[in-house]
Amino acid sequence: MYEPIRTKSVHTMAGPEPDFPHRSREEELDIRLAGHLTALLTVTDELRALAPDRALDDAAERIAAQVERLGDGRGPLRAAPSASAAAPARIAALHQRAHTLAGWALVVATTREDTAGTALAAERLDAHAVALGLTG
Repeated sequence: MYEPIRTKSVHTMAGPEPDFPHRSREEELDIRLAGHLTALLTVTDELRALAPDRALDDAAERIAAQVERLGDGRGPLRAAPSASAAAPARIAALHQRAHTLAGWALVVATTREDTAGTALAAERLDAHAVALGLTG
């Protein structure tokens, strides 16, 4: 009725050394945290272009330093901010996006047990919450 299986399962054919590289959980978390911080840096640069502020300049430099640390000394690629009108709705949308990104970075930094990353992400989360009027 049924034909017997003539070949071994593909699951048992693999040797002890797979032919593709694996990353550790810590390396994956580093990559994810660096990605969130790079995205946060991009939004921060946009905000700096639309509403110049010394606090945003300082935050951008600190975020870039964290990305460089996580990237083994490679600095983040930074795009030139667009030169559009500084409409309040646009600035609010950027603060909302930055708030979300800082929250994601905070979760990953906390999971990774990265004190510097956690502190920076929490600070940026609070700063954007204040800008959005989310705190009392």
